[in-house]
Amino acid sequence: HPNIDINKAGITGWSLGGAVALFTAWRPVKDALSPNYTFAAHLPIYPPCMVKPQSLSFTDAPIHILIGEDDNWVPADACVEMVKFMNDENITLTAYPDSHHSFDREHGLIDVEDAYSFTDCRLKLTNDGIVRTLEWGFPLSNSILQKSVLAFCADRGATYGGNKEAREHSSKFALEFMSKHLKGRE
Repeated sequence: HPNIDINKAGITGWSLGGAVALFTAWRPVKDALSPNYTFAAHLPIYPPCMVKPQSLSFTDAPIHILIGEDDNWVPADACVEMVKFMNDENITLTAYPDSHHSFDREHGLIDVEDAYSFTDCRLKLTNDGIVRTLEWGFPLSNSILQKSVLAFCADRGATYGGNKEAREHSSKFALEFMSKHLKGRE
């Protein structure tokens, strides 16, 4: 669009949208979908980091993950592992104490009995875009295969809900992060 300066466009998303915000910086996806354009900044909020990319080739744009330490839907530990494993100064993380999935909501904690909990589940994302099991490389390429793998990998039952301090900090942080990385960028 002519009114959008692509050099000053950032992306953020929550949960599965957080995966989009994270993996649009991953070169195999970025090069396949948008070889000529790169987001200037990525702010994934409680993304599913339990899917580890085969190739750790990311763009040079800054990535900052916001997640709750007590998130049992998409675990913070997986994001901490990913950031540590990448060992790249362009990717950083804030894990909010006493915070769950959807920490930026205003309501209290809610338990969802049938939600998948990925606390002990780790998967890999191959360069061809297929999510697979770590050990056997079994693909999760359709709903039947996904349910089969998740029956062995994921638990059931997760909690989500707001944390006032995390909500306030994340809102302020998001504005500062995007302002810093988008303002005046040429």
